[in-house]
Amino acid sequence: MLDTNVLMHDPTAIFRFEEHDIFIPMVVLEELDAGKKGLSEAARNVRQVSRFLDELMHNATKKQIDRGLPLPSSVPPNHGKRPPAGRLFFQTQLLESSLPAGLPGHGADNAILADTLALQRKYPAARITLVSKDINLRIKAATVGVQAEDYSSDKTIEDADLLVSGVQRLPANFWQKHGKGMESWQQQSRTFYRVRGPLIAEWRANQFVYDAGDNGLEAIVRRIEGDSAVLELVLDYRSERNNVWGVSARNREQNFALNLLMDPEIDFVTVLGPAGTGKTLLTLAAGLAQTLDHNRYSEIIMTRVTIPLGEDIGFLPGTEEEKMEPWMGALMDNLEVLTQSQSGGTWGRGATTDLLRHRIKIRSLNFMRGRTFLNRFIIIDEAQNLTPKQMKALVTRAGPGTKMICLGNIAQIDTPYLTETTTGLTYVVNRFHGWHYSGHITLVRGERSRLADYASEVL
Repeated sequence: MLDTNVLMHDPTAIFRFEEHDIFIPMVVLEELDAGKKGLSEAARNVRQVSRFLDELMHNATKKQIDRGLPLPSSVPPNHGKRPPAGRLFFQTQLLESSLPAGLPGHGADNAILADTLALQRKYPAARITLVSKDINLRIKAATVGVQAEDYSSDKTIEDADLLVSGVQRLPANFWQKHGKGMESWQQQSRTFYRVRGPLIAEWRANQFVYDAGDNGLEAIVRRIEGDSAVLELVLDYRSERNNVWGVSARNREQNFALNLLMDPEIDFVTVLGPAGTGKTLLTLAAGLAQTLDHNRYSEIIMTRVTIPLGEDIGFLPGTEEEKMEPWMGALMDNLEVLTQSQSGGTWGRGATTDLLRHRIKIRSLNFMRGRTFLNRFIIIDEAQNLTPKQMKALVTRAGPGTKMICLGNIAQIDTPYLTETTTGLTYVVNRFHGWHYSGHITLVRGERSRLADYASEVL
């Protein structure tokens, strides 16, 4: 039994239940019809569901619909899952049921519960499961004896704790097991090592490894070639002479992040971390250095989802950039930090800020569809609030010479029905892991202030 919100969240949900039969009650079709108007993603998903159902019912007779429509295994792709082998049933007759007296009212949720109870009575040998993303409906279902589950096919991973960090600490006996026959060479002032051993099988391209011992090795895995791996020593951005636009790394993870952000060979970077770890500051500094100093990119484009923390302040006047201004406080705060070190007094800093803002464009997500960005440094802030579908629409905007950075904290999700395991940020981290032109790093240490660090721990 499918709830409306499952189909509104994932239009392909009807194809994701492998060998199980699917039942769609009439109240769900009514709710889908009511939600089809508008330009929101939920409305677009509803229209896509309607198209899928229309294709499945094409030329079907009443008898065939009563017997259940076979679900095709060809469309859409199931990402490695078994193809659907069940049938799709619609509510074609009135189901006689009555809810317990403890459930007052005649809302859509109660109607779905009543239909589920009726199916249980009609088919006692079958296992009836209500699938819904509504926690309250699942709680109500449990109280009346209906088995209810969350929709889990959209989960990229089973648990957020399994998400890769992008960093691996080398064990104490690493060199004993992997140092035999090691090769080393230098190329364009960079140092490379080729190592072999059992740990190589766990590594992926552009993953960082480090030895916390006296040697203090910090390297990035450049290539995996059979049973060997090529490591490259990372640049030390903690030293003042290697600072990026006046910003130096304050810890190991920030140093790794700057290595990814400054690498022209890496097209896609994801940076995770709680508030105050320096995600936006490091990314903005790397973008300015490569845009203004190295002329690698023509401009910086910054965007984010416009979800308010408290009450919505309503309509905002002005151009697209002016409407996005209140959401870009993080950009303004970090620009202030980056221009503090500029000489020339107040006037010089003001002129520098004006120059930087001319090269940094603020864009809304609403107008991204159909665009192609050439030679841009694109920053997607608060990416944990994007759905996998929105994330795909954004990443596929990148043209030749463009670098895309996704920043976020999966512990702070404001979008309804998104969780740590289903957010678009987790989706791209997991799917891009190991691709030669992408990198990921999780920042752990807060560097904002001692007050912010203590607050994040105790509050």
